[in-house]
Amino acid sequence: MKDTEILELYWKREEQAIVETEKSYGSYCYSIAWHILYSKEDSDECVNDTWLRAWNVIPPKCPDRLALFLGTITRNLSLDRWKGKHTMKRGKGEMLLALDELAECVPDRHDTEAAVEAAQLECLLDSFLHMLPERECNVFLRRYWYVEEYGEIAKRYGMKLNTVKTSLFRTRAKLRKFLEKEGVVL
Repeated sequence: MKDTEILELYWKREEQAIVETEKSYGSYCYSIAWHILYSKEDSDECVNDTWLRAWNVIPPKCPDRLALFLGTITRNLSLDRWKGKHTMKRGKGEMLLALDELAECVPDRHDTEAAVEAAQLECLLDSFLHMLPERECNVFLRRYWYVEEYGEIAKRYGMKLNTVKTSLFRTRAKLRKFLEKEGVVL
């Protein structure tokens, strides 16, 4: 079923919308949750919570890209669940490692001013990603959006493990330089 048809079901408040969403995006959303949580039960709960959240916000929201909309909800729910666990055992430590890697080039503050800066930072990150060659962008997103392990990324793109690590190191350096040029205080 096409996204427009699924969204139409949400707007009509037909429960079939959730069934169709699950068919079309269930494994995609599960994959996002799994790479953050590494727990079947927690991943299943986050995916189910994604469907509930989508049901509650459509309408009034009408996302342009349903996959991105659902993926973002799943990712945020999974990150919240991961933070709630406060343990290195969950996610094989990959989430903490990925967040530490990004910490050197993305500031972390929690206040109203920071919320505004976060929105600006989001636009800057989007611009930065669009400037990257496709493969470099994909490797970066696989690591820091989908939280995939280095080995998985290497296998996916037919790269050596050290090549993936070097690519990510260089991309983070480019990001740091780009953000500094744009006036972001790191």
